[in-house]
Amino acid sequence: MKASDLFVKALENEGVEYIFGIPGEENLDLLESLRSSSKIKLILTRHEQGAAFMAATYGRLTGKAGVCMATLGPGATNFTTPAAYSFLGGFPLVMITGQKPIKKSKQGQFQIVDVVQLFDPICKMAKQIVNGNTIPSIVREAFRVSEEEKPGPVLLELPEDIAAEKVELTDLIPPHERFYAVAGEQIIFKTADLIKSSKKPLILLGAGANRKEARRAISNFINKTKIPFCNTQMGKGSVDESSDYFLGTAALSDKDYLHDYIRVADLIINIGHDVVEKPPFFMEHGGASVIHINYKSAQVDQVYFPQVEVIGDIALSMDALADCFALDTSFALEEFSQVRDLVRNMTTASLEDTLFPPKPQHLVAQIRQSMGYHDIITLDNGVYKIWFARNYPAFQPNTILLDNALATMGAGLPSAMTAAMLYPNRKVMAICGDGGFMMNSQELETAVRLKLNLIVLILNDSSYGMIRWKQAGMGFKDWGLEYDNPDFSMYAKSYGVTPHKIYENDSLPLVIDEAFNAGGVHLIDLPVDYTDNVKDLISDLAEHEPVI
Repeated sequence: MKASDLFVKALENEGVEYIFGIPGEENLDLLESLRSSSKIKLILTRHEQGAAFMAATYGRLTGKAGVCMATLGPGATNFTTPAAYSFLGGFPLVMITGQKPIKKSKQGQFQIVDVVQLFDPICKMAKQIVNGNTIPSIVREAFRVSEEEKPGPVLLELPEDIAAEKVELTDLIPPHERFYAVAGEQIIFKTADLIKSSKKPLILLGAGANRKEARRAISNFINKTKIPFCNTQMGKGSVDESSDYFLGTAALSDKDYLHDYIRVADLIINIGHDVVEKPPFFMEHGGASVIHINYKSAQVDQVYFPQVEVIGDIALSMDALADCFALDTSFALEEFSQVRDLVRNMTTASLEDTLFPPKPQHLVAQIRQSMGYHDIITLDNGVYKIWFARNYPAFQPNTILLDNALATMGAGLPSAMTAAMLYPNRKVMAICGDGGFMMNSQELETAVRLKLNLIVLILNDSSYGMIRWKQAGMGFKDWGLEYDNPDFSMYAKSYGVTPHKIYENDSLPLVIDEAFNAGGVHLIDLPVDYTDNVKDLISDLAEHEPVI
């Protein structure tokens, strides 16, 4: 058996369904092994970055490591941004790259970069395979490391000569179920007593709370204790945001409407939060006490230094805490209700707004009405991400996929493509700024070739709007951030995508319904008005009168 055949069998042993990528000369043995003896489906993309974003989203949605493949040199280096995206965001990902023969080569240093060393700082594990007989153990370890908390990327480099060599050891190592440590009774009781002694506790949900079992346990705890909760951007949907105990999403670090209550809370219970996210609030000495509940201990930062840490499986920790509370537990919720109502009022745009191009608030309200309970939107990175984080309620986990860790551009379209592959019966919409869309727009061809049902909504302002907002907020002159776009309708048609252009305010919901009913890949070009971003996201928030 060739080492490449054994490698494919080891991937099958891990339950791999897809490999996303662009093979090169150094991957041809592996490619032939996939072709001749495997049910793993190769998803050929138009750029390695798109492939790795798709694989990372597979990991994010399933909890199983997504797999992508590239050749050496430039193919491998194109994985760096998605690797960092996975590393900071906590998405399980296994990247496979090729390399020139390591035993004997007549090509000198042509295309050779030390890929393993390059990826080591942005991976949980990066390893070159130097002996085909070690493939079963290395692949098993790669998937274990990638999938365990906190999930993240792993890189395996398979040199050309190693892939082609014969192997003797072909026994695979079966995966086994992972069990995480359970927080001890002493810290559980201490934490419960601290919560009971508080008057105005608040739960803050981060990305780590967005796990299936954690969602169940946290929801039960909130329903039993009636403690209000809010979330970070990447914690959206970890508990149903239609709950009466939901305060809102901390889309900004400070001076947002929900910070009126964060400032008066005497205890913040931080579940699944990671300091790689922009801080949802700033801890201060002498301020509210903070409890850290997560799989791993807190990374101490200038704005995050929790006094109590409950380390272990989040679901089991929350179940144990819930057992410490009686059904008649009560806290002072009058001030919470006042702020919650303010947040709801200020983040719900009127659907009767007739302005065109639409303001972001109105756009979010229209899209929320068009998407169902389980439907999925994916966001690129731009100023509109803040509006969707604040104003778009998520009712289920992973129904709004955004990145508030690396906050990279270019991930929105590939993420939506993976969601459409995995959930063909759900509506899926990629919402992209024109700048972010053009960074991986070539993947439209991949989406059409895969026969996906998908809407790509381009928010068109012919500029890098997020940076213009920051530029204006700092009082600098508006300069250096505008550009010209292609005719998006013609661009879409060239790929076989159905184009739509919005010319009036009330037509967007009709076009969305029409596109989803028709099926296939659709692109909607929508002008958007960001002129009030500085006013709405800085001035109004900073100057609004706190309700408490």
